[in-house]
Amino acid sequence: MTTLQYLLLAHGHTVTVDGIFGAQTGAAVRAYQLTKNLVEDGVVGPETWRALIVEVRPGARGNAVRGVQREFQLRGDVAPQSDGVYGPATEEAVRAFQAALRAGGAELDADGVVGPRTWQALVGGVRAPVSQAA
Repeated sequence: MTTLQYLLLAHGHTVTVDGIFGAQTGAAVRAYQLTKNLVEDGVVGPETWRALIVEVRPGARGNAVRGVQREFQLRGDVAPQSDGVYGPATEEAVRAFQAALRAGGAELDADGVVGPRTWQALVGGVRAPVSQAA
């Protein structure tokens, strides 16, 4: 939920990042859907998620970066600080996540860019395969 709220903030909508889908978040979702000519129902389905995605890459700053960093914290993985700065720690976490997914068969480059596929894996709770020591 906090990632949704960070993405809404990244798109200029006012919302408190509290992890609760309350009236304020619902209103922000509907306002966002209206600006994107989506069905204005307050439901964050696949079309709304696709529209909310902000590509995040090394050097980026802001709320979309905070959303990526928060996803790593929620996963319990080694998490970069949630400071909204896509620095070396965030890049390392993203590349490692992408490389592990790729090793597990995902068609995903370990390029450090959080695009639609990486966002989907992060938000969808996809777990990278754990490598076994020989």
